[in-house]
Amino acid sequence: MRWRTLLLQYCFLLITFLLTALEAVPIDIDKTKVQNIHPVESAKIESPDTGLYYDEYLKQVIDVLETDKHFREKLQKADIEEIKSGRLSKELDLVSHHVRTKLDELKRQEVGRLRMLIKAKLDSIQDIGMDHQALLKQFDHLNHLNPDKFESTDLDMLIKAATSDLEHYDKTRHEEFKKYEMMKEHERREYLKTLSEEKRKEEESKFQEMKKKHENHPKVNHPGSKDQLKEVWEETDGLDPNDFDPKTFFKLHDVNSDGFLDEQELEALFTKELEKVYDPKNEEDDMVEMEEERLRMREHVMNEVDTNKDRLVTLEEFLKATEKKEFLEPDSWETLDQQQFFTEEELKEYENIIALQENELKKKADELQKQKEELQRQHDQLEAQKLEYHQVAFCQKIMALKKISGALLKACVFVTYFIVVKL
Repeated sequence: MRWRTLLLQYCFLLITFLLTALEAVPIDIDKTKVQNIHPVESAKIESPDTGLYYDEYLKQVIDVLETDKHFREKLQKADIEEIKSGRLSKELDLVSHHVRTKLDELKRQEVGRLRMLIKAKLDSIQDIGMDHQALLKQFDHLNHLNPDKFESTDLDMLIKAATSDLEHYDKTRHEEFKKYEMMKEHERREYLKTLSEEKRKEEESKFQEMKKKHENHPKVNHPGSKDQLKEVWEETDGLDPNDFDPKTFFKLHDVNSDGFLDEQELEALFTKELEKVYDPKNEEDDMVEMEEERLRMREHVMNEVDTNKDRLVTLEEFLKATEKKEFLEPDSWETLDQQQFFTEEELKEYENIIALQENELKKKADELQKQKEELQRQHDQLEAQKLEYHQVAFCQKIMALKKISGALLKACVFVTYFIVVKL
């Protein structure tokens, strides 16, 4: 009797299991919603110091070359014409093997960097099948035909490219600053259009008031004049203005003691003058304009003093400049607030360009929105099909399980009946 009871219990458990299976809802995981919990940080790229896209490569090559005593001596004695002509590049054949090896490695790294830039650009426009080696031709600061060896041709190309680019640097900077000022004025005018007549008058009045406040500053000494340098001598160097000596002044401000005043060392001399006009705490003072003023001062002094145009001021050039009449009796210096950067016609033309760009962006945004809506429609359609498929599959599964459970139930009843009757 005990084994019969066990058999009945087994049949009951089997039927219970089948009924539970019929009621169970299949679980479907949407893998498209699984997100990566460890996002990769995008690489942070530091801005170059000079604006040259090969700035780091240029500085590294110079640093390596200066470790060779022979080349360093040649570089110090060479004038700008000798450097530009390429004669200095031929001295590369005389540097040590160790230096050449380092230069070879720097060039390989630079070529690798340029190839990565090319690949990133091509990937962004989904272009394939391009010859990266051929595309290296667009870079004129190295010889792309020999990507593994740094030769005299590479040095010559690097010098010429850097010289040319730096000569155009100031012009490019002026154009960018002009665009900055036009954008500022454009945004101001656009903001005024959003205001009521009364509010507009208040804003205009505030604008003129801030403008006058900014213009109300002490007199700015002419950059590079005796008065300007004596002010630095007294207030920055803490020396008696009556003891001002140009030669001593030069050596004091040749910070790296290389015998030259470079652009950065010159720009540092104008801080006192700039502080008369700009204060970061004042709402009316624009720090972008302050840096432009600093660069204008440096550019002016370079034009006056740097006679060989190598972007470095020697002691000899500096002393000669102090003998000029302009050094003792300079003209007054016009600060940026005394100048007009653009005409109304130029501003209108710039606004037209902005309008065209905005229209293009709007078109692209509309296209992207349409693509998004189409993708959403396709997604909804797929989801509906998926749901319909699951419902059909679920119904088929229920029918199959019902058939199986019915057959098993009959089998259990028959077996139970047979056992009871026979025994």
